[in-house]
Amino acid sequence: MACSPSKAPKQRVQDVKGDLFSCPATDSLAHCISEDCRMGAGIAVIFKKKFGGIKELKSQNKKTGEVAFLKDGDRYVYYLITKKKASDKPTYDSLRKSLEAMQDHCLANGVKSVSMPRIGCGLDGLQWEKVSDILENIFSETDIKITVYSL
Repeated sequence: MACSPSKAPKQRVQDVKGDLFSCPATDSLAHCISEDCRMGAGIAVIFKKKFGGIKELKSQNKKTGEVAFLKDGDRYVYYLITKKKASDKPTYDSLRKSLEAMQDHCLANGVKSVSMPRIGCGLDGLQWEKVSDILENIFSETDIKITVYSL
């Protein structure tokens, strides 16, 4: 017997093909970094060039499992702190805690949509299926839309 549409869970995470930086200017952005805010590889390099703010991020003194942010006009740029040093690898638990911290900030600040790459799955080596499930679980009870960009 098929489930009726009303019983299906809301899907909060949408996958799209394309350039993350072509997302609507109203979307907040998110990606993963280390506590040291190095941002020397992967998409983090582009975030560093586009938004700067390294001193401001470091001054927030965030630890693994937390989230730092910059304000960019009417939106936020979220820096999910998923590991201590740039050379470390994140865990699913540190990613989940960072996403929960981001969700709290989004809810407190009226953020309705966040665009991100496949966080933790590039150089950090996490599996997208697991990361996607974590995103769905964290944001399923909110009105926050998550758009995930992949090239």
